[in-house]
Amino acid sequence: MLKQVIKQNVACVEKMPFVDKLRREFSFFRGNYLTLVISWILIDFAGELPGTYYSQYVLELGGSEFIVGVIAFLSLLALALVQFPGGYLADKHGRRWLVSTMTFGVAFSYLFYALAPSWHAILIGAVVSNLCLIYQPAIMAMIADSLSSERRGMGYSIIMLISSVSTTPAPIFAGLLILRYDFVTAMRIGYTIVTILFLIAAALRIKLRETLKDPKEMSFRDFFHSYPVALKESARVWGTVPSSMLYLFIAMVMGTFSIAMIQPYFVVYALNVLQIEKFDWSLILTSLFIAMIILSLPAGKLIDKVGRKIPLLVSYMFMVPATLLFVYGDLFKLYVALPMIGLSMVLLMSSFSSLQDDLIPRGQRGKVTGFTNFFNNIFMALGSLIGGALYYFVWPQLPFLLVLPFVAFEFLLTLFLVREPKKREE
Repeated sequence: MLKQVIKQNVACVEKMPFVDKLRREFSFFRGNYLTLVISWILIDFAGELPGTYYSQYVLELGGSEFIVGVIAFLSLLALALVQFPGGYLADKHGRRWLVSTMTFGVAFSYLFYALAPSWHAILIGAVVSNLCLIYQPAIMAMIADSLSSERRGMGYSIIMLISSVSTTPAPIFAGLLILRYDFVTAMRIGYTIVTILFLIAAALRIKLRETLKDPKEMSFRDFFHSYPVALKESARVWGTVPSSMLYLFIAMVMGTFSIAMIQPYFVVYALNVLQIEKFDWSLILTSLFIAMIILSLPAGKLIDKVGRKIPLLVSYMFMVPATLLFVYGDLFKLYVALPMIGLSMVLLMSSFSSLQDDLIPRGQRGKVTGFTNFFNNIFMALGSLIGGALYYFVWPQLPFLLVLPFVAFEFLLTLFLVREPKKREE
């Protein structure tokens, strides 16, 4: 009996260091970060549920591949227009009120998708939704404020992990809806679920706490007169950040332009060119999210241990074979290509976000994020329109193949001109 008690006590002592290490490793998992993660679980599942077949839905409602690009173009222009005031207001009046109120607006915009009699209603819903995403700079600044420099890689990777976990069942759920109902009815049910889950996430975000010190009181006059000031302040802030941030921004803009050329067309290319069955596509997309789940934590640990730049370069390298496997794919090749894209996305998003936070002071994060998001979305809008035109009027494979020279440019720019800071911003 005595020996058994001694063994139990020894075992407890041996386990304590591991438990303490685990607590320290995930000590940031509280407060605003925890609230945002929980809300993202709902939002990511909601978005991916009908998003599995979104472009095909536009085609079923009378649109074309070019119309898919037009919708993306106009909605991304709307998103770009709110980035400057979004960043300025986040740094002047605080992050919380923007995030908590505008999430409700996004939720109601999905009713246009659920009730759409034609693709025109989807266009209206997409524009309204993206105007409400004026809170994007605020939410990114809030995350940066909530993570220490030593835990940024892990923090962003956990966001990728949890969003991947929440989205993993969504394509299968969407596939089951397609099997049970006719295609359009299934999509309407999907978008109704999106509206409900977004409303729940918006209610959760009311509990967020402000992270900006001494935010100014907000007035409607400030809101409507903020644009010229926001534009000037957001441009001026680049004089206070390292040159590496400018090169990182250029690489990001080029990358988002090239990805925007192909992102809306993965599903229509797979279904209509490669002749993949609708339910098979839901399983292939699930493999992408499973890969992201498996790789998120190791990627985050790698980024915090070896730095941000090397994982960023590796992410570019994986995009080349993944793109070629998809373009010239079959069922088996797509099961290889999509997980490779997932790995690239995990490394790219986590390392880029961590490096950006390392380079930007706390009081400037909203404005820099607003500036970068503005041009990011402008180039995404152009990419969507050009990609749609090339896909529909020229050759479906062309937008995908044009991604490759852009990836090469991003790799070389990052390799030679982006430097990690000796001291990371807190």
